[in-house]
Amino acid sequence: MSESTPYDLDRAAYTREARARLVLADNATEVADAASGLVSTRNDDDTGLGGRVSQARQLIELAEHTLKSAVVYEVERGSSWAQIAAYLEISAEEAEERYAADVQRWNRAFEEPYRLDETGRKRIPQLPTAAYDPSWACTQLDRWAFVRHVGIDDREAVSAGLAMSETTAERAAPEERN
Repeated sequence: MSESTPYDLDRAAYTREARARLVLADNATEVADAASGLVSTRNDDDTGLGGRVSQARQLIELAEHTLKSAVVYEVERGSSWAQIAAYLEISAEEAEERYAADVQRWNRAFEEPYRLDETGRKRIPQLPTAAYDPSWACTQLDRWAFVRHVGIDDREAVSAGLAMSETTAERAAPEERN
């Protein structure tokens, strides 16, 4: 499937590392939002018995998903399996065995960015939304961080630190090339 879409040019402005970082940030917001649901006690009476356990279990699942995206990001930024494993407190071989499929899925999404739906007419992106539409993700994540005072009053707490593609950096600062 080699036909281009309106998102392709926009996506090209971001490095794979930047897109992996956006996916990690997006997943982290899901964890934070899920965790915040466990803070308030006001609605405990409205929650069925055992309901908070369900919320906590969902939090663990979201955190595990976020860990996978962190591993993908670290691989994209050049971390070795040994470096990743050190933080996981497991061997490099075990880390690679546990997370190689996630890295392979990420790589495959760049080789084959779309699959057809069951009708054969609609293309389904294989990248996570934050990597598929990074400009949208930056807007959403910068807003999320600003509202929660992550980076204290920084309206670009997420987008400002991303590694952009060289052509984008050159277009952004043409006077610096001279």
